[in-house]
Amino acid sequence: MNINFNLAEPIYRQIVDEFKRAIARGELIPGDKIPSQRDLAQEIKVNPNTVQKAYQEMERMELVETLRGQGTFIRNDARILKNIREEMARNALQNFLKEMYSLGFSPGEVKALLDKNLEVKYGGGER
Repeated sequence: MNINFNLAEPIYRQIVDEFKRAIARGELIPGDKIPSQRDLAQEIKVNPNTVQKAYQEMERMELVETLRGQGTFIRNDARILKNIREEMARNALQNFLKEMYSLGFSPGEVKALLDKNLEVKYGGGER
């Protein structure tokens, strides 16, 4: 796992977000075992307590489950991918709209730009 840490956001949160991205991209699937807390801390060069907090947060979110003596696994729940992708899409869209409106674009202008760029990228057909 390679994370370029952003100083403006807590590291444990960035670890959680990176796991979410890996799941959304299909790099991790339900049932996959993830690194031990100690191994991940060494790999990404952070305090083990930070990784522990990230893993606890992911358990609270029901993203992972820890099986005593076996390790920590992506929860075997088909809804995980769908929920994560929807959440990430919502966040990306909110950030995009916030930036567009801060630049002075109206909702109609934003829609026209999206339509134009989708037409160029996808030829107007459904993906």
